[in-house]
Amino acid sequence: MKAYFMMMGISLGMIMWQPVGLQAQPLPLREKPDSATYLTHILNARKWDQLFPNRYGKSRLGPHAADSGKHDFYTFAAFVAAARKFPGFLGQGSPQVRRRELAAFLAHVAQETSGGWDQAPGGYLKWGLYFRQEQGCTHGCAQYSVANASYPPLPGVSYHGRGPLQLSYNYMYGMFSEAWFGSKDSLLQHPEKLLQDSVLAFASAIWFWMTPVANKPSCHAVMTGQWIPSAADSAAGRLPGFGVTLNIINGGVECGHSPSAETLHRYDFYEYFCRQFHTDPGPNLMCTYQQPFSLHP
Repeated sequence: MKAYFMMMGISLGMIMWQPVGLQAQPLPLREKPDSATYLTHILNARKWDQLFPNRYGKSRLGPHAADSGKHDFYTFAAFVAAARKFPGFLGQGSPQVRRRELAAFLAHVAQETSGGWDQAPGGYLKWGLYFRQEQGCTHGCAQYSVANASYPPLPGVSYHGRGPLQLSYNYMYGMFSEAWFGSKDSLLQHPEKLLQDSVLAFASAIWFWMTPVANKPSCHAVMTGQWIPSAADSAAGRLPGFGVTLNIINGGVECGHSPSAETLHRYDFYEYFCRQFHTDPGPNLMCTYQQPFSLHP
């Protein structure tokens, strides 16, 4: 039985490029005035429980079984609360486009945090949101501290992957901290806050999804058709579709070659969520023939 993969996530996807000339464009985190979000037009708490029955604090199997019933970390209510701060999230395009975007977002979230294995109870696809942080780094990983004048790492602080999309590296924590808290220091000093506050954890994932960084577009722009590939993008095989979102998140590891078992699981998650939300996956599902963005800084 192959269980409890070490997650690759954003952390590995960013190893291939250094934080030079960051071009992040944090969105204003203004909360929607009503309790509804575009998210709640597609998904509800009951469906959430069906999609993620083994999420952290709920599963009765594996290393977190003892935590079952103590603290349901990845609640639907926390996801909705975080989504209210990003009015553009799932807010553009036709109903089909919005459902497809949610399927893409959840596919990456599920694979980044998966605790599943091929013979897992209920199947691999029922084991998303199992982990809160990168396995193998629970006591810290120094490789995620890199030199950056704007967002310098603190000695002894680990910036390894945390949250639904495994936010990683000191500069990513610093940029998100500015957008959320208005100060880079809040998370540069205490990145572990993502493990303590489920709304903050979900917000880190949505922020990353919505924010273009360096030479990469945002995943949101790709899935809603706002991103127009340049001539260099087209020559590199980067065409609009789910495959480009994987290239953004983990292209240095998973794109430009035959897919690994983990990458195939990621595609499976996307198609699964598309079926659940009654939408089609759209074109350019895979990034097998795409050059990673990291090759074109």
